[in-house]
Amino acid sequence: MATKFCTYFFILSLTFTIFNLTSQSSSPETNTLLTFKASIQDSNNALSTWSNTSSNHYCNWTGISCSNIEPISVTSITLQSLNLSGDISSSICDLPKLSYLNLADNIFNQPIPLHLSQCTFLETLNLSSNLIWGTIPSQISQFGSLKVLDLSRNHIEGNIPESLGSLKNLQVLKIGSNLLSGNVPAIFGNLTKLEVLDFSQNQYLVSEIPEDIGELGSLKQLLLQSSSFQGEIPGSLVGLHSLTHLDLSENNLTGLVPKSLASLKNLVSFDVSQNKLSGPFPNGICKGLVINLSLHTNTFTGSISNSSISECESLERFQVQNNGFSGDFPIEIFSLPKIKLIRAENNRFSGQIPESISKAVFLEQVQFDNNSFSGKIPHGLGFVKSLYRFSASLNHLYGELPPNFCDSPVMSIVNLSHNSLSGQIPQLKKCRKLVSLSLADNHVTGEIPTSLSELPVLTYLDLSDNNLTGSIPQGLQNLKLALFNVSFNQLSGKVPYSLISGLPASFLEGNPDLCGPGLPNSCSDDDMPRHHNSGLTILTCTLISLAFVVGTGFVVGGFVLYRRSCKGNDNEVGVWRSVFFYPLRITENELLIGMNEKSSLGKGGIFGKAYVVSLPSGELVAVKKLVNFGNQSSKSLKAEVKTLARIRHKNVVKILGFCHSDESVFLIYEYLNEGSLGDLISSQDFQLQWGVRLRIAIGVAQGIAYLHKDYVPHLLHRNVKSNNILLDANFEPKLTDFALDRVLGEAAFLSTLDSEGASSCYNAPEYGYNKKPTEQLDVYSFGVVLLELVSGRQAEATESNDASLDIVKWVRRKVNITNGVQQVLDPRISHTYHQAMIGALDIALSCTSVVPEKRPSMVEVIRGLQSLESRTCIANLQDPNEEHSIPV
Repeated sequence: MATKFCTYFFILSLTFTIFNLTSQSSSPETNTLLTFKASIQDSNNALSTWSNTSSNHYCNWTGISCSNIEPISVTSITLQSLNLSGDISSSICDLPKLSYLNLADNIFNQPIPLHLSQCTFLETLNLSSNLIWGTIPSQISQFGSLKVLDLSRNHIEGNIPESLGSLKNLQVLKIGSNLLSGNVPAIFGNLTKLEVLDFSQNQYLVSEIPEDIGELGSLKQLLLQSSSFQGEIPGSLVGLHSLTHLDLSENNLTGLVPKSLASLKNLVSFDVSQNKLSGPFPNGICKGLVINLSLHTNTFTGSISNSSISECESLERFQVQNNGFSGDFPIEIFSLPKIKLIRAENNRFSGQIPESISKAVFLEQVQFDNNSFSGKIPHGLGFVKSLYRFSASLNHLYGELPPNFCDSPVMSIVNLSHNSLSGQIPQLKKCRKLVSLSLADNHVTGEIPTSLSELPVLTYLDLSDNNLTGSIPQGLQNLKLALFNVSFNQLSGKVPYSLISGLPASFLEGNPDLCGPGLPNSCSDDDMPRHHNSGLTILTCTLISLAFVVGTGFVVGGFVLYRRSCKGNDNEVGVWRSVFFYPLRITENELLIGMNEKSSLGKGGIFGKAYVVSLPSGELVAVKKLVNFGNQSSKSLKAEVKTLARIRHKNVVKILGFCHSDESVFLIYEYLNEGSLGDLISSQDFQLQWGVRLRIAIGVAQGIAYLHKDYVPHLLHRNVKSNNILLDANFEPKLTDFALDRVLGEAAFLSTLDSEGASSCYNAPEYGYNKKPTEQLDVYSFGVVLLELVSGRQAEATESNDASLDIVKWVRRKVNITNGVQQVLDPRISHTYHQAMIGALDIALSCTSVVPEKRPSMVEVIRGLQSLESRTCIANLQDPNEEHSIPV
């Protein structure tokens, strides 16, 4: 009986299981998900688990979450970063309990899918980092139940509709990094539940900050940075009682910082950097705050009040760099118990660094470069064991360095150059992680401490322009020093050989008593025995006289040969000074001799000729002789070139060093033997594949974007053209001739640039009447280069009637006629790639818009070009005739 019961029970259980599987495979939610999947293009097969043949319940499918209570139903779909494209179907709204939909970081290319408003219970919609385009329609109000709407990092344009204010349940609204334009309407009075508002990085959003934002009492984050907001910061922001993050940086805000902001008790981050704000900073702005006060790159004037700033007991980050602040720096900042970062470089601050800095036990970084600080380096600095960077160059600091100033065990960078420090350099033994030490241009005396040779990772050591005496410690040659500069001191004795052979001689100059191979003084052997034999004395004198005569002959002959060789180098005269950022092991004279007609790289650019010079090691470098050199001081020139030489990016040519006299400047670059993109395009056998052209365009865009946004200080190229894009053996592009305005000086730079003609086709239309340097000018020039890559045509070509027509005008004429777009595309490229080429053409036309404000940023250009790569990869698979390797 028991056996028969067990058999019946087993059959019943099996039947139930089969019924359950059958019901799953045909359940409405399964069908809905599969219908939604059918509208999506899944190139990486990321949704392979979405199948009715799968043994997994649909709640276990990729990205699916279900409720825990009966009846089980899908509540959340997260398909982020899966490279999905196609259509976002409204079929997903048949899921009755769906409240969360995240399709961020894919490549959906369509307008805002309004049909998703049919999802009755949808509370979170995240479509960020896609290719969503078009305007925000007024029907956006149909998403009445939404709490989170994230449309950031897309291509949404046009005005912000007033109907957005109807979404009364919104808690998070993110539309940053788009192409929004016009004024921001007064729509915030109804959004009383809003906690995060992000309109950042919308450069065409020319608007004042709406007063009614101050009515958002629940708002915690207000992010308006990197747009074009103008006018004053409204005093109504005092109503943002819950605000923790306020970022108004990189706008066009003017006027004063409202005193009413002092009442924002919960503020965590405060950033109004890179605006045009002015006047004194309001009293009490920091009462009881945890604040990230980042006011860098403004044109502020006035001073920050000391009043109440010490009450910011939770303050962690204080940044006011690159402004015009003056007056005493608020010293209470130094003693805050949680402070980690203090940046105030490039202002006009005065005052002293107090001993109370020892109380900042979590302090990690201090930067005060280029101000008017005075006083001594406090002993309290040595008690801050978390400090890894202390930089206060170009100030008026004086007195002796405290013996413990580098006692932090994590100290990596110390820069106290260009001050009035005196006394001896202490023995540095505790900061074993010190990488860079610069005490240049002070009044330091005594000997170079031997303890420096015991610091295992010390790489950069600059003690130049001081009053140091004694010899160079032998132990320093055991370090891997990339820079060792002790020029213009009073050092003496024998220089360790590896320091002579591995570093430029100019880093030792100005020390007449130093000796060693290759130096003016070759170190006579003092250990030779002295004999008083008169015959030997006569013989010695005779040999010395003979050596003197022969040596004089060599010097005179060498001088004559040198003067003859210089005739081929425009008779360079004057005292030469050089700074090498790499161990080039070449003298100024050798460099000059190597620059002749044989080594010339063609006619050169408008800023001067370029040469290929072989180093003693056999390595080749490119040397550019700058013409129309301005009247910059040697110190200023050195600072500007160092700024450019610090650039490290795979798409920007490295500057290896420079030489200069009163008449000439030579910049030394890394050499790329494949020539320029301009040379390639102008060649008769230009056959570069589309995939390679696209990679070149992306690389150039990344290099320009790096100069614009990522490198500090931000730089403009100002001379983007195909001839200034060099290619390596793998066709990786590298920008050259960048930011030469900083080297030549603005007047000399413009004079040279205008010698080419303001009508150059790489110059934007506004350049003819406004020479103000802007990012938009670089974007326009890049757009011209992109048109060259798409069309295979030189930027300025000759028509059949011998008329010269720049490429922008030619393209715009073509696209306005029937089938004109096809005439623009390079006929040497297969039709398989035309869709991607048309996409690149659209980007190029946007970059070369007549209206500067309508041009995209380089970051947006990169995003658009990278989205074309997937189309190109698909076309590669479809075109059997396309070579998939880099062409030679």
